[in-house]
Amino acid sequence: MGLHGKLVAAIEFKAGGDVFHELFKHKPEHLSKASPIRVQGCDLIQGQFGQVGAIICWRYTHEGKEKKAKQVIRVMDEEKKLIEYEMLEGSDLLQLYKTFDITIHVETKGNIDLVTWTLEYEMCNDDVEHPMSMLSYFIDITKDIEDHHFGKP
Repeated sequence: MGLHGKLVAAIEFKAGGDVFHELFKHKPEHLSKASPIRVQGCDLIQGQFGQVGAIICWRYTHEGKEKKAKQVIRVMDEEKKLIEYEMLEGSDLLQLYKTFDITIHVETKGNIDLVTWTLEYEMCNDDVEHPMSMLSYFIDITKDIEDHHFGKP
């Protein structure tokens, strides 16, 4: 029997939540410009960027290793600025986890925009660790995008 888990991180994003949401919705291939050390590319396999059912393939570096991951956009909620991805194949994630879903949600509280990353997964067995390094990876990407938007090195 697998073990279900959920990790959540909310990060203040000073460059504006709309900027972040639009990047992931319409121009995910541009992430390699904002975070070239972590993201090398995003290829559209089927459908259209920003549409439910679109299948994309990410090329990225995690823990010093080049990886690929194919995902489908399962939910796109423009009003809530929410995108939910389901992992289909690739990467080493599906060797460790039976399911692996990633949700990105941008919300504004007061004058503060928060980017919330939610990882939901089912581990293949009790020996598998929770994907803390993946959550940290997404936090780092968020910071990279903010720095890129403000022109920081």
